[in-house]
Amino acid sequence: MSTANMIKANLDWANLGFQYRDTGWRYRAKLTDGVWHEEANPTKDMVISEGSQAINYGQQCFEGMKAYTTINGDVVVFRPDMNFARLNQSAARLLMDPIPEEIFMGGLQKLIDHNLAYVPPYGHGASLYIRPLYIGIGDNLGLKPASEYIFTIYCSPVGPYYKNGFKPISLMVSSYDRAAPHGTGNVKVGGNYAAGLIASREAKNAGFDDAIFLDAATRRYIDEAGTSNFFGITADGTLVTPASSSILESITRISLTEVALFLGMNVESRPVALEELGTFVEAGCCGTAAVVTPIGKITSGDRSWTFGDGINAGAQVKKLYDTLIDIQNGKEPAFARWLTKMG
Repeated sequence: MSTANMIKANLDWANLGFQYRDTGWRYRAKLTDGVWHEEANPTKDMVISEGSQAINYGQQCFEGMKAYTTINGDVVVFRPDMNFARLNQSAARLLMDPIPEEIFMGGLQKLIDHNLAYVPPYGHGASLYIRPLYIGIGDNLGLKPASEYIFTIYCSPVGPYYKNGFKPISLMVSSYDRAAPHGTGNVKVGGNYAAGLIASREAKNAGFDDAIFLDAATRRYIDEAGTSNFFGITADGTLVTPASSSILESITRISLTEVALFLGMNVESRPVALEELGTFVEAGCCGTAAVVTPIGKITSGDRSWTFGDGINAGAQVKKLYDTLIDIQNGKEPAFARWLTKMG
């Protein structure tokens, strides 16, 4: 049924930041001896053994998803099938048991059903951020896969990831490496993000919005920003995204390349050298949290590259952003298949 007239939580929907809010209900299931058991109405706190592999050896992975209220009043989730597949790819990399589709999708539906009041109304620029989290637990000591696992999904209503919304950001090329070749850079595991915290702090302390990383092998090529994938747009309207085995396969980036083709742009996926930044007339970063965010400037040491006028979003980045938002809001029928109705 349509949720257009549902009573919503008493929040200032147009001015939400990107921070955690306890909605009071989350989904949780535990895998023990090969059998999944759902937990009834769990609290936000989890009690796990001090020997758990998640907290000793980092055996944990997660996803980021969003739910929206469309122009028709439906509650939809954007491409959850891809999140399900990517979470299991991450789990396989860490030797974690696969999550069954009925646990992931069934849990997601239950989460939405119990949190409809927190799905922002249409037209406020906000969304319900959804975090599936998978961790290894149990009384372990040695370095080996966990004996038990917990899968949980929680959510929080959020506004834009960057506080200034759809405004160009500035990035500083970090001297730290995000991920090594043949490591875990292409899967969504917590250690990748913990390792990048110091780079992000240094960038912000220097007056930038975030860090951007180069490849660890040669330090010649763009990998990705601290929270999102990079893309550049050339003067002839070609969308260029870096190709690297250590870059996370961003669902937003994959979607954005399809949107670009839909808009008549050319698309290339290839290594992008730092020295090539000067050939891009516009640039941006993209991800579930950041959606599409224009980049105004990238700085590496005493060199800087400015995109557009550095102050306003370029026309092509804005068109990509507007089209993706229209898709997520149910206003672009050509991509209706990307939306899974859940309320």
